[in-house]
Amino acid sequence: MSFLKRLFGGGGAAGEAAAQAVTAKEIEHNGFTIRATPYNEGGQYQVCGVISKQVDGAVKEHRFIRADKFASLDDAVDISLAKGRQIINEQGESLFG
Repeated sequence: MSFLKRLFGGGGAAGEAAAQAVTAKEIEHNGFTIRATPYNEGGQYQVCGVISKQVDGAVKEHRFIRADKFASLDDAVDISLAKGRQIINEQGESLFG
């Protein structure tokens, strides 16, 4: 993969790891579902998650990855859920618009 493609979000190891991450914990918040999906990156866990909601009969999803990394999976899960709540509180329904 070329340098420019990785630089501008064309995948790479972090993107592939995030796509393959498994759900560590799931919660409901203001009608949305937040799934914490941190993944191992260089011996630490990268903050990552998925926010979803059923809209007009279809499930809409928003994936997020943050630069934060933690030695503990539990810490990464807690922060992933907190970031998901923050995104929902800030953007609400416009998250999928």
